[in-house]
Amino acid sequence: MASIIDVRHVNKAFGGLKVINDCSIQVEKGSITGLIGPNGAGKSTLFNIIAGALPLDSGQILLDGEDITNCPANELFHKGLLRTFQIAHEFCHMTALENLMMVPPRQAGESLFDAWLKPGSVARQEAEVRRRALEVIDFIGLYHVRNELAGNLSGGQKKLLELGRTMMTDARVVLLDEIAAGVNRTLLGDLVGNIERLNREFGYTFLVIEHDMDMIARLCDPVIVLAQGSVMVEGSIEEIQNDPQVIEAYFGSNAA
Repeated sequence: MASIIDVRHVNKAFGGLKVINDCSIQVEKGSITGLIGPNGAGKSTLFNIIAGALPLDSGQILLDGEDITNCPANELFHKGLLRTFQIAHEFCHMTALENLMMVPPRQAGESLFDAWLKPGSVARQEAEVRRRALEVIDFIGLYHVRNELAGNLSGGQKKLLELGRTMMTDARVVLLDEIAAGVNRTLLGDLVGNIERLNREFGYTFLVIEHDMDMIARLCDPVIVLAQGSVMVEGSIEEIQNDPQVIEAYFGSNAA
């Protein structure tokens, strides 16, 4: 299967500290790939580089064969590469439904000219966006809180809302940053189920940073382990869990 994300020999340092060291990974199109490693392994830095939030020092990143090295996040959005955050970034004074309706780019109502001179066109597009947002909020199981201010939602509901926002545009790849953090087990089950459905039914590709190994085991194949900014090992969750290098990196030499 062809790769949709291809990270080639990427390096990143902060001052004298090299955080990403000649790192190369591939994410296959249509996969749910896990990215794990001990604290300080460089997972978040690599995520931020891929997502356009940090420039790399050297190396190359391809998206479906296109060079996106140091491409800013707003341009990656239009190319179909999106991300969620460990701490949800909702518009807290807007409703859950309005948070979804904000996502689609180039809406006619954003233009003062169109709002004044083409009100019919603006109204029709807004109705279509609202229809889509209602479908999405029902899909993610938040229809009952669609008119609630997003700032009042629970942590798990906010994570579901972030996932829903990726459905409001033509997403090809979604980077999930510790989506299980702070989420109760019931809502986590909903989150995982939605990720599986998006992958299976809509062909989404996911790259997942996560410390919850049960979630990684259920969702991800393959799993990539980072250590000291480089790939230590890659394989199935069973191979990873039984790899002596991984055991030592997480638990120390005595455990290995």
